[in-house]
Amino acid sequence: MPFRRGNDARRRWRLSAKLLIAASIATVLGFSAICAGVMFDMRRGEEQLARRTLENLASGIEADISRNVELYDLSLRAVASNLEMPEIRGVSKELRQLILFDHAATAKHFGAIQVFDTKGNLTIDAASLDPQPENRSDEEYFAIQRDHPDAGLYVSRPMLHRGAYAIVLSRRITGEDGRFLGVVVGSIRFSYFHDLFGRLNLTPGDTITVLRNDRTIIMRTPFDLDVIGKNLAEQLDWRSENLKVGGAFSGKGPVDDTPRLYVRRSSSGPLYVVVGKPLEAVFNLWRTEAVRIGTIMAFLVLFVLSATLVLAREIVRRADAEDKLEELATTDALTGLKNRRKFDTEIDREWRRAGRYGQPVALLMIDADHFKAYNDTYGHQAGDQVLVGIAICISDAVRRAGDCPARFGGEEFAVLLPNMTALEAFNLAETIRGKVQQWCEGELITTVSVGVASMRPLAGQQWSDLIEAADKALYAAKANGRNQSVLATVPKIALVA
Repeated sequence: MPFRRGNDARRRWRLSAKLLIAASIATVLGFSAICAGVMFDMRRGEEQLARRTLENLASGIEADISRNVELYDLSLRAVASNLEMPEIRGVSKELRQLILFDHAATAKHFGAIQVFDTKGNLTIDAASLDPQPENRSDEEYFAIQRDHPDAGLYVSRPMLHRGAYAIVLSRRITGEDGRFLGVVVGSIRFSYFHDLFGRLNLTPGDTITVLRNDRTIIMRTPFDLDVIGKNLAEQLDWRSENLKVGGAFSGKGPVDDTPRLYVRRSSSGPLYVVVGKPLEAVFNLWRTEAVRIGTIMAFLVLFVLSATLVLAREIVRRADAEDKLEELATTDALTGLKNRRKFDTEIDREWRRAGRYGQPVALLMIDADHFKAYNDTYGHQAGDQVLVGIAICISDAVRRAGDCPARFGGEEFAVLLPNMTALEAFNLAETIRGKVQQWCEGELITTVSVGVASMRPLAGQQWSDLIEAADKALYAAKANGRNQSVLATVPKIALVA
């Protein structure tokens, strides 16, 4: 069965083309997914590395600030504690200065410690034995210490203090009976933060922000006086949940619109530190690698898909070429019907199928009447025209997809009709004969004779028996005067005009 094997081979070729395209697409999608996963892992790794770096930076800054604030607070505590001693009131100013400030923390960025009485008047100044009159009762830190006995160390908002921008650190002086006796005050100038941040190797866009626990900005680099002293709690578009203690946040911050990775350090003191780095700088290296790898992947994808399409097209071309070769090998060149070889293949296949399912197989054998005389009289070209016309009439009458009209040889045609009874086949034969008779006019006058047979394949029978029965019916039609259909019965042939 060479033609059936040819059909299977062509199906395999077309299936191979589809599988090749599907496999290539699956491969491309798979590698793309792997590449995307790797790129996202790289991006996550860059973010985690940047976060750890910022955490270390924030830890170092927070430790330095906390150490200095704690050191200065110890001095304030010592002064407040010594002032509670009754003996301090009876000593000289020089000895009092020595007792109060001998162990006080001193640094170029620390302001001199001062003591204010209950009315806010300056009474003691570490920088002078005879300080100039000064009253600080209207300052926020004085009111806080006066009205809140448990205020502890209070860090003021950034302010101009004694000729320099600074933050003021204060502690309440409380008597043995709990009475308010005054406030001891010190300051840390902004120069301390400038010096601290100046020692760091920051890239453009990096930010370091020191905040009070109530989210008031104490200091920020890059330095901006419009930002210093701003309370972020008053901003409706920024929530404290965005950046929790010890956490991180990616996006636009509360101060400007530059997207950054922010890290906040946890601190038990009055101040905490937030460090930010622009996301563009965080992912700059990753973005470069992503573009490079993405470009390479894009070229590889284009190459694979292009090669796949070329190969698939060549496979389809080969399948089409085989289709054309099969068509040439199985089609009668003159009439366009199936040729004898294709007819033999089809009748063998249908005979086997009908035998398996117990279905009938019908066959029409059609022959042009007086064709040889017509051909000799009018020539081969006119004879060919008659054969083409008969083939057209047959094709017009045979409509089912499974039917097989074929040129059996010379002026003889055959129509294989699977699963059709003898009566149905006879009616179809009459339809074909009528169409041929209606078609012939003028000098092209011809008719056809038709032999009809229908059989249910039984054990021991061959499809050649069906052809033989139809052929005998055709001879009977010829013998009875032509231009008629004859139905054969099996095994005995009955002639029906």
